[in-house]
Amino acid sequence: MLPEGAHDLYDRPTVPATPATDSWLSRQGKRAARSVARRMREFGQVEPEGFTLEDIPNADIALYFPDGPPKLYQLTQWLPVFEQNTSVRTLVIVRQVDAYNALKSRTSLRVVLVPRYENLMALLDRADFRAVVYVNNGWTNFQALSFQRAVHIHVNHGESDKICMVSNQAKAYDKVFVAGQAAIDRHRAAIAWFDSSHLVRVGRPQLDLEVRPALPESTRTTYTYAPTWEGEDDANNYSSVDRYGPQIIQALLAQPNARVVYKPHPRVITSDDPGIRTGHQTIVRAMEAAARAEPGAGHVVLVEADMLGVIRSTDILVADVSSVTLDFLYLRPGAPIILTDRRSDHDALRAESPLAEAAYVVDSTNIGDLASELSVVTTGDHQQQARITMRHHYFDDLAPGESTERFWTQMQRAMDEHDTALRALTRVRVVSEGTS
Repeated sequence: MLPEGAHDLYDRPTVPATPATDSWLSRQGKRAARSVARRMREFGQVEPEGFTLEDIPNADIALYFPDGPPKLYQLTQWLPVFEQNTSVRTLVIVRQVDAYNALKSRTSLRVVLVPRYENLMALLDRADFRAVVYVNNGWTNFQALSFQRAVHIHVNHGESDKICMVSNQAKAYDKVFVAGQAAIDRHRAAIAWFDSSHLVRVGRPQLDLEVRPALPESTRTTYTYAPTWEGEDDANNYSSVDRYGPQIIQALLAQPNARVVYKPHPRVITSDDPGIRTGHQTIVRAMEAAARAEPGAGHVVLVEADMLGVIRSTDILVADVSSVTLDFLYLRPGAPIILTDRRSDHDALRAESPLAEAAYVVDSTNIGDLASELSVVTTGDHQQQARITMRHHYFDDLAPGESTERFWTQMQRAMDEHDTALRALTRVRVVSEGTS
């Protein structure tokens, strides 16, 4: 039996079986089956690319990515951080051919395709990697984790209060790089028997990057609605698109002197969930109609734009529990945040996402009043000091540029300390040059 209250933060109520949930489970099952079948075909048929056993690439760090193009955003947000540090050699290892083809022209880093386990071990055994860095918890990560001579570091792909950002798999890595105290609290609240000394606070290096604003300057107030996708299951579903999306857009468009931006998560656009798909299509139609009716306003749907560039152009953000809201908090602590609550449970939201204490919360009880509430927020923001306090909780007091410095300091320390520990071992796996 769990201690009293131990389940309060992250447990979701059991959802009774209904035709709707059965349909969702059927879709998820078919999608998973297709994905596994495709991966097995690829692993069996595709040959390595980008290296040979006679031309083993040397690097200090192997940046490891196990998945296909739909999840490439998890990796690409890290590429500039590694590209800019030319004093450290970084190689990108991908396991799927479609990801390799999509990625190899998008980075100055060397990219290698390593489809099968035997290919991976042949590469790792002969390379001089000091660290392997993981951006997610893909299932083949645990093949790479068998490599003894490198320190294994998980960096994730954003700072977010979603439950998927905390996994029992964190126990497998030597170090888990996190943004700040909020992430440490999140791990302690969700993982039993976890040594939190493995957590290393490094801030959010991506937020130090120079990113151009995604929109031209405007005299209008720019409202951005940036919802997340529905997640892999109900517990990870924080999306407002199907619950409140069209109403949010109508409320934003009703504001005087407004420029409205709709910037959905990439996986909203490709979602096969009927509610998400319908909500997204309704929003797009409303935005297109508004743009036609008021062509000078600058209302726009942004699909490909860099979210960090959108943030720099945004005066007021409406978003879900996701990394978007926290990136906005870091970059624009003086600007209001409207946070959606899909489940309309204020206590659970505040327990799960401390940001809710410093945001204006929208749920099923007040979505009808959003248009009038926005005018109050615009003219009398009373949450600014709370946001500054919350920024410290999530990101320490790091100023622009300091996350990157801390990240590389901690990376170097981890590699050095692991090298020292490795030299003390009496049994180290070594493969002779003649082994194929």
